Amino acid sequence: METKTMIELLRNTDARRLEFRRRFERSLHYYRNENDITLRNAGESKVKPDGKDELLRHADNRVSSNYHQLLVDQEAGYLATTPPAIDVENTALNDALKNTLGDNFNLRLEQLVVDASNAGMAWLHYWIDEDQQFRYGVVPPDQVTPIYSNDLDRKLLAVRRTYQQLNPADGKSYYIHEYWTDQDVTAFKSSAHDYVDLQTIDDRFSVTDVSTGETIGTSNVYQHGFGRVPFIGFPKNKLQRPDLFKYKGLIDVYDNVFNGFVNDINDVQQVILVLTNYGGTDLDELMQTLKKDKAIKMDSIGPGDKSGVDKLTIDIPVEARDNVLQRTDSKIFVDGQGINPVDFKTIGNASGTAIRALYGHLELKASITEAYFRDALNELVRAMMNWLGVADANSRPISQMWTRTAIQNSLEQAQVVAQVAPYSSSEAIAKANPIITDWQQELVDRQADMMRVDVHEQPGENQASAGSVEQD
Repeated sequence: METKTMIELLRNTDARRLEFRRRFERSLHYYRNENDITLRNAGESKVKPDGKDELLRHADNRVSSNYHQLLVDQEAGYLATTPPAIDVENTALNDALKNTLGDNFNLRLEQLVVDASNAGMAWLHYWIDEDQQFRYGVVPPDQVTPIYSNDLDRKLLAVRRTYQQLNPADGKSYYIHEYWTDQDVTAFKSSAHDYVDLQTIDDRFSVTDVSTGETIGTSNVYQHGFGRVPFIGFPKNKLQRPDLFKYKGLIDVYDNVFNGFVNDINDVQQVILVLTNYGGTDLDELMQTLKKDKAIKMDSIGPGDKSGVDKLTIDIPVEARDNVLQRTDSKIFVDGQGINPVDFKTIGNASGTAIRALYGHLELKASITEAYFRDALNELVRAMMNWLGVADANSRPISQMWTRTAIQNSLEQAQVVAQVAPYSSSEAIAKANPIITDWQQELVDRQADMMRVDVHEQPGENQASAGSVEQD
């Protein structure tokens, strides 16, 4: 791509990119427990009993509640702690895909769930490294600006990736702009916000001689050879909106009421004395008299005189505020489709049905996330199969088995498995067994155990036969 064309593309996609980044950063603030209540403290929760210079209102406590991080991590742990088992109807190919996904697949999947919850869309990028191995990684969502086709298929035509990078040669930080298509990537850099200084990075990629394999130069263009844009989007929902939109207002209400409550607790200790016809002129003398004699000298002019001492204090509507906090807390978990940790105290030795009911809202949210993640994960698996040289990589059936990580009545589930075992296949039993985490490996191990039993029993049969021949 020419530099002039790239400048136009950057300018035309900036508004969409900046709006996406703004939403993502707001979610990140709440995920890091830097709610709006802490804006005055630069995102830090602080207790300030003497934060304001007012007559009765001195306290200015600003402590944020960590609801958003709890709800996001709750879904990520429930959905992605155990990675989905991939089955392409070929044992050897299943093992090859499992090795390519690597040991950290579940951690990357959890990060994708967290990013999708905070941004509405998470992104994964794959490439071939210098050792010709398939690699993939999670890209921060605010770095990626996708460009789709205008038809109903909304095919990914290209990706703009923008991020900051320090140049060790001059010690300056530049914006790196990569433009990815289904054939290649072109790299640019700039420092001005309007891109007037945009230029190609001519030493970004090495150019290799195909026949000799030797490096013959550098270029700002790299032919990746995938035949598709090597970025995969993982949407959170149909509208690709962050989860925070569903309950941010409720969290802000809770923070305001809670901190107002704490402020009142601090300020209630402040008592202001109102003196009428005080028989003195020195306030220091008044305080010393109170400490010593526990009395105040007043001047009275006779019957009907209003001389005396009153006090100004703050009344705290405890019951009303408790009611608001409880209702808001409950609604946050309802609107956020999560589980209030307090509810776990009530389940005890509950049945499987009762436990599933507790997870109902979370399961609904996780199921929607899984539905959108399935298509994205299939695309990653097909890219791996193409790299492995599978002939029908783009059409081979792919099945995914997702496992939820939740509290469960394992005894009840094991009893169900035992009852249906005589009428079920080995695969179905392995999948439903509550003590098994990898059902495919369980089938392999079970087959190996059966083979060892057969080998052990065979010599005994031969010996028995030989003994009978000798007797005859």
